[in-house]
Amino acid sequence: MTMPDVVDLIERFAVRTRAPVRTGVTVRSVRRADNGYVVDANGTPIHCRTVVIASGACNRPVVPAFAPALPSSLTQLTPFDYRDPSALPDGGVLVVGASATGVQLAAEIRRSGRPVTLSVGEHVRLPRTYRNRDVLWWMDAAGVWDQRHDEVDDLDRARKLPSPQLVGTPERSSLDLNALTDLGVELVGRWAAQRDGTALFSGGLRNLFSLADLKMMRLLDSFDEWARTSGQVDGDPARPDPTRAPGASRLTIDLERGEFRSVLWATGFRPDYDWLDVAVVTDKGRLRHTGGVVDSPGLYALALPVLRRRKSTFIYGIDDDAREVIDHLAGHLAAD
Repeated sequence: MTMPDVVDLIERFAVRTRAPVRTGVTVRSVRRADNGYVVDANGTPIHCRTVVIASGACNRPVVPAFAPALPSSLTQLTPFDYRDPSALPDGGVLVVGASATGVQLAAEIRRSGRPVTLSVGEHVRLPRTYRNRDVLWWMDAAGVWDQRHDEVDDLDRARKLPSPQLVGTPERSSLDLNALTDLGVELVGRWAAQRDGTALFSGGLRNLFSLADLKMMRLLDSFDEWARTSGQVDGDPARPDPTRAPGASRLTIDLERGEFRSVLWATGFRPDYDWLDVAVVTDKGRLRHTGGVVDSPGLYALALPVLRRRKSTFIYGIDDDAREVIDHLAGHLAAD
């Protein structure tokens, strides 16, 4: 779907459901009260027996702890600050993070003519299309998105998995590290630390690339297996080329030399529960829940990574989760 398609979908949904949505309201706190909760909405208390938290998992950007110690000559931005390359100072740009946001921004900034270096850590590589179908069509048809949270071997790891290297364009082109290399983006390892104005990067890019390629090939193998068993075997099963490692990647960069003028932190996001005055948040800022049932009677969550299924954070994927979570909610109300 294009962006206007998504907007139209939401507008039609609003008209059809006629949900009593209050706009322009800031929730300042949610706290427990007798037989339920009190929501402070712009200073107005709302008393309720149940609350569903659907505020998402990407409310704040994650930035390494050493970021404040970087040279003051560098302009530091997160995806929340960035708008377009013209707003960046002249000179090289160091993009940190090679998931969807990082590769998209690296490509856009490089196409503007600026020198770009991308710091690469763990990442998930996917082709935009496979066998003439969008890769997300395959994820849905082959049942990958429907895998339940109680079927995942390492649920904590699955919930922290980086977003795939994908971009939506009319050409439906793949945007991986090979495409960035072709654009002239320099690849370095994960930014491990900084010392006296020098950035220190991990080695082992080849191992990172091999692991990402291996996981992608296994996923494509599962698509092929589904195609054989379902009878849908059309399309060319050609595989993407292996990720090309640079002959030698820099392990250090002197940030005070002037080669780089800006650092763009594409290092992930985290939820914001500062307003939640209920003891259900871990010391790492994550909500304690089991399939959306939070560790406080009458408190629920939706739209978090692998909440109940791998598709939990997609607009179309929340539907099944919502049915089950609200069934539990209804049972809680009936039991009171």
